[in-house]
Amino acid sequence: MDMMDELADAIIRYTDAQDGNGPFATAIEGFGILRSDQDRQLSHLMFRHSLLCMVVRGAKHSTFGAERYDYPAGRSLVVSVDTPGSSVATAEGPGRPFLGLVIGLDPAILRDVLEQLPAPPASDGNALHGIFVEACDGALADCALRAMRLLDTPEAIPMLYPGIMREICFRLLRGPHGAEVARVTLANPHTQRMVRAIHVLRDRFTEPLRIATLASVAQLSPSAFHRQFKALTSMTPLQYQKQLRLLEARRLMLSESMNAETAAFQVGYESASQFSREYARVFGVPPRRDVAAQQQMVG
Repeated sequence: MDMMDELADAIIRYTDAQDGNGPFATAIEGFGILRSDQDRQLSHLMFRHSLLCMVVRGAKHSTFGAERYDYPAGRSLVVSVDTPGSSVATAEGPGRPFLGLVIGLDPAILRDVLEQLPAPPASDGNALHGIFVEACDGALADCALRAMRLLDTPEAIPMLYPGIMREICFRLLRGPHGAEVARVTLANPHTQRMVRAIHVLRDRFTEPLRIATLASVAQLSPSAFHRQFKALTSMTPLQYQKQLRLLEARRLMLSESMNAETAAFQVGYESASQFSREYARVFGVPPRRDVAAQQQMVG
């Protein structure tokens, strides 16, 4: 039995003992388990920074702006900046569910590992990307399997999981995208300014978009900021803002029973009709139909 099969068996044993359909939280902070016995519908969400999304069985694709990232079993998506996007998971077939893991990286451990490397990861000089696909069928899969086994002895997690996280960080920094992991997550002053600008947009997405203000935070010209923002997030600042507005409006309608027009104005839209058009473009149907369908699924 190879490593991925062992990991799949461990996930199935764990999820068979749980209630519900997942995603499943675990006793390890930031370590989540995904399982779907049939193809999932398109899900829209905010991908948090320092995230490793590993596919163990089946396949998945995630879309950020116009960029699509495909990662089948043995591959993982690494997200280094907060970015709104969408995902679809595909099962292998009857009796072969989609299986995956979501692992939050520890920036403090990542920083410590980087500082102890004999030399920093070499950069190829290309544009800095905050999202990429990485192989995970070797040493990273072994780390994940050891983490799964820890779930059987929760009292050992505080003592042993930090060592596993340390190895995960080491493998990523030594991998083909190590320079990007280091530059985005730990970052030099230039990259930190860029990340701060992204956080300003994230935190103030209901306000009118002012590229000049964001570029000033990043200490870049508006054109350079626009170019680097798209390289990091795979979308333009305007696309990023729209995604955040629509995700929050959807949450308000589903979780707080807010009507579509009120939700639209709450997240910064001045036109309910424009909100409805853009909502349908992203979610496939107008707001009221989408909310009704989601509520019916839950009910």
